[in-house]
Amino acid sequence: MFKEDETTEQLIISSLKDNGWTYIPSDQLSREYSDAFVDSMVKSALIRLNPVIAEDENKANEVIFKLRALFLSTNPQNLVTQNELFKQLVFEKNSFPFGKDGKQISIDFFGTEVNGKLDQNEYVVTNQWVYPQKDKGKRLDIVLLINGFPVAVGEVKTPTRAAITWLDGAQDINDYEKSIPAMFVSNIFNFATEGKYYRYGSVCMPAAKWGPWHTTKDKSDGSMLAVQNSVKSMIQPEKVVDLFQFFTLFATDNKYKKYKVIARYQQYEGANMIVDRVKAGYPKQGLIWHFQGSGKSYLMEFAAVKLRMLPELKNPTVIIVDDRLDLESQITAQFHSSAVGNLESASSIQQLMTMLRQDIRKIIITTIFRFQDVTEELSARDNIVVLVDECHRTQEGDLGRKMRTALPNAFFFGLTGTPINRIDKNTFATFGTTADRSGYMSKYSFSDSIRDHATLPLEFEPVPIDLHVDKGTMDREFDVLTDNLNEDEKAELSKHVNMKAIMYNPKRIHKVCAHIAKHFMTKIHPNGYKAQVVVLDRPCCIKYKNELDKLLGTEKSTIVMDTNDDKADEYKDYARSRDEEAKILDRFRDPDDPLEIVIVCNKLLTGFDAPILQCMYLDKPMRDHTLLQAICRTNRTYDAGKTYGLIVDYIGIFDNVAKALNFDEKSMKTVITNIDAVKNQIPILLNKCLSYFIGVDRTDDGWEGLMAAQECLPTNDVKDKFGADYLVLNRAWNAISPDPILNPIQADYAWLSKVYESVKPTNGSGGLIWAALGPKTLEIVDNNLDVGSVHEDEERISLGADLIEEYIQKYKDAKTAAKKVEIDLVAKIRKNTHNPKYIALGEKLEQLREKHEQGLINSIEFLKMLLELAKEAAEAEKAVVPEDEIDKGKAALTELFNGVKNKKTPIIVERIVSDIDEIVKYVRFDGWQDTKTGRQEVKKALRSVVWMKYKIKDRDVFDKAYSYIEQYY
Repeated sequence: MFKEDETTEQLIISSLKDNGWTYIPSDQLSREYSDAFVDSMVKSALIRLNPVIAEDENKANEVIFKLRALFLSTNPQNLVTQNELFKQLVFEKNSFPFGKDGKQISIDFFGTEVNGKLDQNEYVVTNQWVYPQKDKGKRLDIVLLINGFPVAVGEVKTPTRAAITWLDGAQDINDYEKSIPAMFVSNIFNFATEGKYYRYGSVCMPAAKWGPWHTTKDKSDGSMLAVQNSVKSMIQPEKVVDLFQFFTLFATDNKYKKYKVIARYQQYEGANMIVDRVKAGYPKQGLIWHFQGSGKSYLMEFAAVKLRMLPELKNPTVIIVDDRLDLESQITAQFHSSAVGNLESASSIQQLMTMLRQDIRKIIITTIFRFQDVTEELSARDNIVVLVDECHRTQEGDLGRKMRTALPNAFFFGLTGTPINRIDKNTFATFGTTADRSGYMSKYSFSDSIRDHATLPLEFEPVPIDLHVDKGTMDREFDVLTDNLNEDEKAELSKHVNMKAIMYNPKRIHKVCAHIAKHFMTKIHPNGYKAQVVVLDRPCCIKYKNELDKLLGTEKSTIVMDTNDDKADEYKDYARSRDEEAKILDRFRDPDDPLEIVIVCNKLLTGFDAPILQCMYLDKPMRDHTLLQAICRTNRTYDAGKTYGLIVDYIGIFDNVAKALNFDEKSMKTVITNIDAVKNQIPILLNKCLSYFIGVDRTDDGWEGLMAAQECLPTNDVKDKFGADYLVLNRAWNAISPDPILNPIQADYAWLSKVYESVKPTNGSGGLIWAALGPKTLEIVDNNLDVGSVHEDEERISLGADLIEEYIQKYKDAKTAAKKVEIDLVAKIRKNTHNPKYIALGEKLEQLREKHEQGLINSIEFLKMLLELAKEAAEAEKAVVPEDEIDKGKAALTELFNGVKNKKTPIIVERIVSDIDEIVKYVRFDGWQDTKTGRQEVKKALRSVVWMKYKIKDRDVFDKAYSYIEQYY
């Protein structure tokens, strides 16, 4: 039932035929088994595309002879190089002495957008291609041919065997590249699918790095329909040629090893949006948000290359603008490693101005600061295209204006790796256009990148509570010290002085570094990964380095910092030129180098790309873009063993993301206890599952039958419900099998099982990530976890695709102001809001709300202050409202909390508040405060919430909570 050659393979072929590919069975192709390309098709294409060859068809044989030599000289070690040589032969080194008197002229192998002959290509799909021998050769499931050249190889697997995934198909192709490399000389990409997930990659790319192909409108996965949509979207004849010519690059790593890069779907989409907008001439701007680590640099490179090659754009100038020297160096190095032609680096203000005045038609890489002396127009051309990286940081001020003064008719496209929010809302005005409904012309979110395995999930590991400081004591001492200052001056000063007092404390630094050393050597170093330590400022860098040297030795770590304004030579030991710093970072990226930890305060928090970096020890307060960009240094993919980026949080950063952890905890918990009862339920359970597929022909074993079944489960919710119902049936079935009563319905059950296997999420083993589809059973974080835990081995908080998407949305939508909050207790208390006691209480409540809104207090401090206010509210109520009218079942704490909570409120606080208010319903009785037993029972119950459930071993929190309960209840 549902065999791969009858389901997945035929699905692919059918979809490709719909896309315009002509299907020809492999045994009907005019080729010898030893031929890696179809000689007759290649010759026909050369004649068809080149009039000079059409006049003398023997010239086609000369070209084919050269091609055959390239294919036959290929081995597994030089495959990437041969693949690059083929592309160069087709598009760059394609001159042959076929002109008059032996003059060299260019020969077309393919019709392209550039030569205008796309409609003259021959697009063929075939299957079961055998090479290089009939009996002992390898058999390739699907081969795509353009003009006789095999440009793509597809391997398909069955969708109904849980143990088989697309990864097995990808591995098969990796093996073919080693055993029959000649078949991949003309390869553009390879793909694999088991009928659930479609993934593609370039030659010699490890299977774990293959990616999906989605579109902005459809990012579904996990079904035959999703596979069909991916195939129909990606493998369109003209799009494959586009990918070949403009969206594949060859680069060299720092060990001089050649590798091939093919665009991910978001890069292809974003780059072509830029190109299409420039071709159309309007609008002359656009904003692209592709999250950190998703390949914006390659997107710019693909766009720049294509813009430069399209003849209708009349040899444009493309300017890549960064906002930092290190990013400029990184982009320049990437372009150079890809051997991009006509590339210039404008390394000074004068050089940039000269290039623009002299009408240089190349790709120019520079920084925004090189425009700082511009006061006049430098070029009025309208085919200058400016691509601004990390555009949210520098484009709203004077530098952005000067750039536009210099280039008044240029196109400006902004790219950012973080969501635009209230802080930089003008970025929309700078780059956005009404033509883009959402403000972005292209968006690729963090959840998209995690789901696609472009980046890894993030995990947060809170630190032991003893690394926090008693800020209450420090505040009191600070009040004495600043007695003569006004409140605004105190607030401004305390923001800096208090933080330095905490961060510079030698005992605290020792504890933090001791934890870093132990954590790194036991959890990060053994796996071959490296780490970054982020501290408050440059003095802290020195302090932490000295302490870590005592614990780990001097060779293990270094500092990377800006030393330009070091007038006292305090940091001269770490003053490095750009080349020296680049060498240090290359050492850090080298898995065999003993340098394993870099200590930073500002540098390397944006743009720094080191996949070997897994762990960030974060001991610096950060928010907004800086925080998001920093933590994303750790979640680059590296090898199969690296499955997440880790943030070890010493400063309470988790409070900034905890509010996203309000996840759905529904789960299926059906327990089978009575076998006889189960037998009676089997027909009911079976019919319930079959009811999802009314009208589906269950005798159709082909891909059409399986797709028809999957189309009855159109949404994740429906799929989840079917999955839950099937699992109940499955448990019941297994409980009574092999009872004969199951025999008459065996076929129906087997059919349901196959359908279930085809839609259920793939097992996470093998490097696959499934987070966005299927049953919502993500066990991300234990409810008992809190950033203040004293345990050495705390449970981690994992931010997967769904949760980070929720976080980002709330982050983006956070309001800058809130309405005045009233004391929201019971109705009787509201009547007394003119009472002086309630006025004072309202003022305190408003202060708490403002601090909370501004993020000035963490979850524990917020809880403490809330408990104090609740106690005061209880006392005020008793003073005003008659005793017999007080509704003791109504909790003042909950009322208060509802009045001050907002979208930033940590989820953990909400849960604690709810539990504290609920606890008295089970243990209190009239007069309990006056009895030892009553007090013990309430304390015991409260301890079970605060200490045991939430693991807050903070005596102050416990005492305040008990005092509130004693007062109010």
